[in-house]
Amino acid sequence: MSERVPAIEVDALAKSYGRLKAVDGVSFSVGVGEIFGMVGPNGAGKTTTIECLEGMRFPDGGAVRVLGLDPRKDGNALRERIGVQLQQSALPDDMKVWEALDLFASYYRRPADWKPLLERLEITDKRNTRFSKLSGGQKQRLFIALALVNDPELVFLDELTTGLDPHARRSMWDLVRAIRERGKTVFLTTHYMEEAEHLCDRVLVIDHGRIVALDTPASLVRGLKGELRILFTAEPGFDAAPLRALPGVARVEKNGNKVIVAGQGDRLIVVVVNALDAAGVRFRDLRTEQPDLEDVFLALTAESGLDGGAR
Repeated sequence: MSERVPAIEVDALAKSYGRLKAVDGVSFSVGVGEIFGMVGPNGAGKTTTIECLEGMRFPDGGAVRVLGLDPRKDGNALRERIGVQLQQSALPDDMKVWEALDLFASYYRRPADWKPLLERLEITDKRNTRFSKLSGGQKQRLFIALALVNDPELVFLDELTTGLDPHARRSMWDLVRAIRERGKTVFLTTHYMEEAEHLCDRVLVIDHGRIVALDTPASLVRGLKGELRILFTAEPGFDAAPLRALPGVARVEKNGNKVIVAGQGDRLIVVVVNALDAAGVRFRDLRTEQPDLEDVFLALTAESGLDGGAR
């Protein structure tokens, strides 16, 4: 990560709608060249926060600097340097792909050549296709192209892969990595914890307008100290009770021939497998499940215990 001035600096950001505190004293920074993720439940304040950064909404308090600019005072200059893919977007049904790109390029003083964008985003063959005829994944690729048409330094991606099938989602992940590889900074929001864990250098967890965690995905998972789960299929009539007495085992669940052993410790799987082998138990399909960012998210948002709601 670069040691230059941060791409985004947020200090005590606050925004209310009437008596509702949508964002309540949020502070963080985003480094140049970073893929930075913001996650949170519905109503956590994600949309309000990102709209304040983009200059689409003005905060009630605090300070925001994006690429060294104040979105409130320097909106025109900022829009020349950022790209935005909104959570919900649409174009006229009859507008062709090339027409949309040509139109958006005309909004900027120094637009990029959008033709290579078509090739990079693998929609060159859709150049003359009308918007209504594009698939969901192709529409998302077009919206990314529109967000990149001014060759921005910073790209905002709001719920990029919502509604896409798993294959299209993974393809979008590759595109996000490619954007960063071209020297861009990426700020994304997502409801998919797997997406945040795979893509982001750091993840901010927001709930009820407040930050409840901010760290790398790996550090957040380590900090949870969650249970390791060992799953396997046992032979008929297997008695799981003896496993409960093993060191490190917190609980054992049995559903028919399916067994889940949960606990902690670096040697937990060795202890369980050795116990099964010593008892002469035949088993198959053994696998482990480590805690992941979704476990962290559920734990943190359950523990926040704050009242109210936000956007």
